[in-house]
Amino acid sequence: MRWALVKVALAVTTMVVVAFAVPLGLVVKELARDRAYQSAERQAATIGPVLAITTDRTQLERAVASAETGPGGRIGVHVPAGGKNGRPAEIGSRRAAQRDVAAAAKLGRASISPVRGGSSLLQPTAVASGIAVVEVFVPDAALTNGVATSWVVLAGVGLALVIGSVAIADRLGTRMVRPAERLAGAAHDLGTGKLGVRVPEDGPKELRSAASAFNSMADQVVQLLANEREMAADLSHRLRTPLTVLRLNAASLGDTPAAEQTRAAVAQLEREVDQIIRTAREQKAQSRQAAAAAGCDAAEVIRERMGFWSALAEDEGRTVRTAGADRPVRVPVARPDLAAALDAMLGNVFRHTPEGTAFAVDVHNAEDAVIVLVSDAGGGIADPDAALRRGHGGGGDGSTGLGLDIVRRLAESTGGDVRIGRSVLGGTEVRVWLALDGRRAPGARRGHRLRRTLGGRRRRTASTGS
Repeated sequence: MRWALVKVALAVTTMVVVAFAVPLGLVVKELARDRAYQSAERQAATIGPVLAITTDRTQLERAVASAETGPGGRIGVHVPAGGKNGRPAEIGSRRAAQRDVAAAAKLGRASISPVRGGSSLLQPTAVASGIAVVEVFVPDAALTNGVATSWVVLAGVGLALVIGSVAIADRLGTRMVRPAERLAGAAHDLGTGKLGVRVPEDGPKELRSAASAFNSMADQVVQLLANEREMAADLSHRLRTPLTVLRLNAASLGDTPAAEQTRAAVAQLEREVDQIIRTAREQKAQSRQAAAAAGCDAAEVIRERMGFWSALAEDEGRTVRTAGADRPVRVPVARPDLAAALDAMLGNVFRHTPEGTAFAVDVHNAEDAVIVLVSDAGGGIADPDAALRRGHGGGGDGSTGLGLDIVRRLAESTGGDVRIGRSVLGGTEVRVWLALDGRRAPGARRGHRLRRTLGGRRRRTASTGS
């Protein structure tokens, strides 16, 4: 794709340059030619007033000498018969053929006659004896003066345009190809069993959509594999009880060969079940590690869980608002863990606030962290520190209770933290800081600035319900 774009840009730019440069070069050549003949006409015009006054040879030679430009004599005057001696006079340099001079005199207007080494401008002028002709020689060098330089400049500009267009096309092609190559590489890695691979969502809009779809698909694959392994582990555990009964019954069969075969088969089956259980546990641990390393789209998880809780909120007459979940927000935690943490926070809102209490979920993507805020318009929480300890709750009319220990452990696994405070809705705000680079959560000063920014954002959208 990259080289195809470069070739298209090269072909199009070359055609455009040729379409403009060739006619412009011809125009430049024609302008140089017109400029040379206009200069010759001005030189001929300096002899015209003298011819109108006199046809004396001496005065005409003086006028021609004063008007000469360049060596070799470029101006000549052809005076018809009827002068002092009654014969035609030739003054100055003559290059044009006699028939051309006669034709110009008969025509009565300026004409151009080709001569050796250039051209001659023949300018007829009326005198007392008839029509005199002033001849001005224009060399070939004057006709092409500056043309070569202009053509070189045009060629340079055209070449620069072609090179620039190729460079821009190559850069645009690289911008399009690199995300596509990353997407292809990630698909190959996923096919080889690397479940933690994910694609950065950058580049053109279409490739960003493809990357987002690939990441969602990879999350679903990890989730399906985890469910399958969970099912295998559960099935293996369920087989333990009948295997135990079989082993006990086989032990009471005596010492016959059939009994020995039965006990051996039961022992073999029990070893196979143990192996399945160990493998399922190892794969489950690997899946969780891969899912945590790959992360998930927090915005997608929030939309999914809010869709689940919105039905209950509608039944209880609660106003629900979601902000910041309209674009992808990657977080370094597994999708099931983030969903469980959101369910814990939202469950506390429904459990510890009266029906009709409004609540909101906001997500903010900072430079080095993602912040998820769950706030409500309840009565607040009496002891925020106790609510974050396992086995304790806010009690009373608080909007949080048991389950926040899950949220705390999720945030701390990324190097973040959880804080509880007063929300702009008037109740409790649970702020979950998920660090993106594994560093510890920022200090109180930075957290205050962020809370102030997020508070202004929520106030601007406080009247929007979902």
